[in-house]
Amino acid sequence: MTLLVRLRRAARALGLGCTLVSCNQAPTDAPRPAPTPVNAPRTTSREPLEALPPVPTLDVRVVALGRRLFHEPRLSGDGKVSCSSCHDLAKGGVNAKPLSVGIGGKLSLVNAPTVYNASLNFVQFWDGRAATLEEQVGGPIANPIEMGSSWEKVLGSLRSDPSYVADFGALPGGVTEQNVRRAIADFERTLLTRGSAFDRFLAGDEAALGTVARAGYEMFKSVGCITCHQGRNVGGNMFQRFGVLGDYFKDRGHVSDADYGRYNVTHNESDRYVFRVPSLRHVVHTAPYFHDGSAETLTQAVQVMARYQLGRKLSDEQVREIIAFLTSLSGDQVPAGAKI
Repeated sequence: MTLLVRLRRAARALGLGCTLVSCNQAPTDAPRPAPTPVNAPRTTSREPLEALPPVPTLDVRVVALGRRLFHEPRLSGDGKVSCSSCHDLAKGGVNAKPLSVGIGGKLSLVNAPTVYNASLNFVQFWDGRAATLEEQVGGPIANPIEMGSSWEKVLGSLRSDPSYVADFGALPGGVTEQNVRRAIADFERTLLTRGSAFDRFLAGDEAALGTVARAGYEMFKSVGCITCHQGRNVGGNMFQRFGVLGDYFKDRGHVSDADYGRYNVTHNESDRYVFRVPSLRHVVHTAPYFHDGSAETLTQAVQVMARYQLGRKLSDEQVREIIAFLTSLSGDQVPAGAKI
């Protein structure tokens, strides 16, 4: 069985028809598409992408507490860094810097991914070391570069504040590590950027996507981006190697431990340079891009992905169309005047 036949069968298994490799294109001159990851989900709808789910129904008191804690600098060792320092909800849920800035002005090792729609990721962090949002909450708090604190110090500070003691009364046990994790995680579960033009299109509003965005969506599917960016979060549901069809790290140079990705968790050589595929749901608001923050613009990010993941060189028009589609994926952020 030829490689082309296998790719076509894999595409059909994903419900993509011939979008990954043209059924009429000869294999001798066809750019090789990125291999489908083994954990790629199937889709039962007519489209490989799905609309965002409704915001979950959660205890409003717990969500309000989580919102307050998300903006609380007392979670850090110097009382100056909060979750929102790196995940500014008014700026796409990121800090618009290549690397996060933590306690004492220390630079993190990786770019801060957006907190918007993070609840839909199948794991948290670029290397997937946290299985849940609750587990993720503890990572930055204990990290000496990020928030540089400890649970003992955090809980002591919160328990000394009568207003926090009262707010934690909504949770059994009061001020505990488990309840801090739950409150912040539940708040983050509400951060879904619903109302996008693309979701309206999926719901049947054909006029929601303009001509260029519609062409970009078809281009996104036909060149192979959909291989790793599909489902309701347009990504965030699998791991993939950065540099499938090109050696990104050799070309970029200055390889660090942070570039090893999933390998740092599993220590399996096959996981070196493997990362959780990011969601593209809010991507136009989250520059700079990639785990290293090396792509300053979305145009640059699309070109790099095409080259190293798909083995393609896209024209300026193709990139423009894809970006128009990506723009249609953005929905509502938390209002600027939202109570914190």
